[in-house]
Amino acid sequence: MALAQWPYLILALLSGLAVSGFPRNPSLLLGKRSLLGGAVDGIEVYSTKVNCKVTSRFAHNVVTTRAVNHANTAKEVSFDVELPKTAFITNFTLTIDGVTYPGKVKEKEVAKKQYEKAVSQGKTAGLVKASGRKLEKFTVSVNVAAGSKVTFELTYEELLKRHKGKYEMYLKVQPKQLVKHFEITVDIFEPQGISTLDAEASFITNDLLGSALTKSFSGKKGHVSFKPSLNQQRSCPTCTDSLLKGDFIITYDVNRESPANVQIVNGYFVHFFAPQGLPVVPKSVVFVIDVSGSMHGRKMEQTKDALLKILEDVKQDDYLNFILFSGDVTTWKDSLVPATPENIQEASKFVMDIQDRGMTNINDALLRGISMLNKAREEHTVPERSTSIIIMLTDGDANVGESRPEKIQENVRNAIGGKFPLYNLGFGNNLNYNFLENMALENHGLARRIYEDSDANLQLQGFYEEVANPLLTGVEVEYPQNAILDLTQNSYQHFYDGSEIVVAGRLADEDMNSFKAAVKGHGAINDLTFTEEVDMKEMEKALQERDYIFGDYIERLWAYLTIEQLLDKRKNAQGEEKENLTAQALELSLKYHFVTPLTSMVVTKPEDNENQMAIANKPGEGRHRRYQAPQTPYYYVDGDPHFIIQIPEKDDAICFNIDEDPGTVLRLIQDPVTGLTVNGQIIGEKTGRSDSQTRRTYFGKLGIASAQMDFRIEVTRENITLWNGDSLSTFSWLDTVMVTQDGLSVMINRKKNMVVSFGDGVTFVVVLHQVWKKEPAHHDFLGFYVVNSRGMSAQTHGLLGQFFHPFDFQVSDVHPGSDPTKPDATMVVKNHQLTVTRGSQKDYRKDISVGRNVACWFVHNNGQGLIDGIHRDYIVPNLF
Repeated sequence: MALAQWPYLILALLSGLAVSGFPRNPSLLLGKRSLLGGAVDGIEVYSTKVNCKVTSRFAHNVVTTRAVNHANTAKEVSFDVELPKTAFITNFTLTIDGVTYPGKVKEKEVAKKQYEKAVSQGKTAGLVKASGRKLEKFTVSVNVAAGSKVTFELTYEELLKRHKGKYEMYLKVQPKQLVKHFEITVDIFEPQGISTLDAEASFITNDLLGSALTKSFSGKKGHVSFKPSLNQQRSCPTCTDSLLKGDFIITYDVNRESPANVQIVNGYFVHFFAPQGLPVVPKSVVFVIDVSGSMHGRKMEQTKDALLKILEDVKQDDYLNFILFSGDVTTWKDSLVPATPENIQEASKFVMDIQDRGMTNINDALLRGISMLNKAREEHTVPERSTSIIIMLTDGDANVGESRPEKIQENVRNAIGGKFPLYNLGFGNNLNYNFLENMALENHGLARRIYEDSDANLQLQGFYEEVANPLLTGVEVEYPQNAILDLTQNSYQHFYDGSEIVVAGRLADEDMNSFKAAVKGHGAINDLTFTEEVDMKEMEKALQERDYIFGDYIERLWAYLTIEQLLDKRKNAQGEEKENLTAQALELSLKYHFVTPLTSMVVTKPEDNENQMAIANKPGEGRHRRYQAPQTPYYYVDGDPHFIIQIPEKDDAICFNIDEDPGTVLRLIQDPVTGLTVNGQIIGEKTGRSDSQTRRTYFGKLGIASAQMDFRIEVTRENITLWNGDSLSTFSWLDTVMVTQDGLSVMINRKKNMVVSFGDGVTFVVVLHQVWKKEPAHHDFLGFYVVNSRGMSAQTHGLLGQFFHPFDFQVSDVHPGSDPTKPDATMVVKNHQLTVTRGSQKDYRKDISVGRNVACWFVHNNGQGLIDGIHRDYIVPNLF
């Protein structure tokens, strides 16, 4: 059955961006051709239930879906869950006709070997591991016999973080069909007592919501249930479609008679700290803003909008400055200035006048900002009881001045010297996010990805609001000496209003009668110490409501926090230290059955016990990945020439070669609507082999043209020539230069690549491959990459352009081929059945010397059956 015909069930549990001390918003999305009510292709999903138990902010969530196959033949059923990026899956089971198939958490490498063995036999269905803006996707499909029932059950756990004074659960409900048994149940147990609990929905009237929704809280317990009947789900009395489409939001907070709360169960403790009513500590903040050419257009406008709004919220006791960087570094003022009304007005004008230009010099910009903050502190030009913060926004990698990430990290670390935090905001996808995150983490800050959506300015403002109100600096959480083992992080540079510090650990002596904790920090006016003493017997009495508590929740909370923090430390560790941190995190992940970046969950499915296997992994942010939905594939041609079509939805790629004579010009892209064309000329090897089966060819020349702009670029292995109308400019690959005009930018990076952008929706990258001049066989050659094709029309064609439109393919019958390391398979694509071979090609966008392997299914015979027509249809007379 083609993938496009499979019945789908999507259950998504959504979370906000969350790093230690910052918020998360769990949510639920039901939809995307959901099997929710009624039978689709014979499959009926008759029950969908989400059950959440929250105990002391630690959430244990179970998603259960039941389906029955009413058809006369076996059918494929797919189950997808999108869950919070910082949650850990702890269990998954399939139950078919009363027989349960459980998931087992194993070390990632062990699971990978099992999975690869199964892949080689062509009998697996993987659990897709994709990461989105707020979500990670879990998916599994199973064959259900005629008349059989199947139950999917997924369990995951996470610690809810406090944000702006509340714990928020944001649920996006969108079943798209009527569901016989649809229910969301949330039970909350908070030993401090619940102070507020609310739930609201945007998609139905309050009268109707009132009868489908139950919410209550008393003392330590809270309960929310959303259980609409079939009639309540109908968009009208006689309709068969659902009106459940929109936001369902639960918010709650706890009593804070004391700023701290300690809970102890079975020898493990958790300590929550969130004081209220303290004056805000004045801050000195330097905004370091990327104004390179790649920020042109909407990114720059959104950044300016956000900065103007932030300036309205800066407090009069604060000090500030702006540093702009492109190829060079400029500052608004030579030093920090107080946030007086006059200065804020002048700063607003400065922001409105910001223009994008040039390259990206991250190193010098950060060092300038750090120096400014250090100097203000040393010269006592800012209040003694104030704190410093540096916030950098960039959308690309460093390419001017010091551009080695490890050296920039070292320079910044030495300059800050642990005195204040660095927050890095990465705008978009074309940047080294791991570098930004590692640099922030080792300077007591965090990184945040700002997504290229319509709300990017709100994302920027929202981040600033999180750090705008420090109440304490230099926070230390202390416990009796020799009384505590395995303590999680207990020192913090800042405590921000509306957030919460959480520390967990293990008691050295479970039989102690009392337990004392102290929190020390520097306030706006004086130094403060908060103490909390716990009577162990009283604590035991307070935790008797076992019906609301799941298992050893504090022990699991401690393990969750410990793994999270070990993984953060591991990012900047080297050698033996990294090995030790990895071993500790792996041991805890396996012991507590968590799917973390070090483990995978193996699900053995019923079709074939040993060989039908699926893997659930924990994806990371990674480098240069796309996180927008729907994901956009990218396409490129490099090497022999190898054409690669990447398809993120399938986590796979297709590749093919074009075998033609040197001198042949091929049409790569042609868009009659936008007027964009790209053609490429083939060159051969120096040796000029006559055997057409073994000769190797490459692209030696490319022509990129925009008919609408009357603009052309000819790229050879030596030069780049630009025609703007009749005007001509020529650059060599030894230049580093950026050329911009309305709706166009061309950036040449010396001896590496050239980036061409038309507006916000089209970006090409040309990579220069240089070989040793005395190399006997090969010439220098070019690679061509399409990294953004959103701005191209539906009429785009060409060897690459035809794949800009959605298309599907199916691979089956994987079997040994002529090369034992490369299995063959059957592919159905564009109504053709082809024999394809598993192989890999190189992607050189990020690493010109080594490249990155991209696994793909190779289509033989010049792409015949995959491309429209035959390859000779794409031969053109010349580059333009």
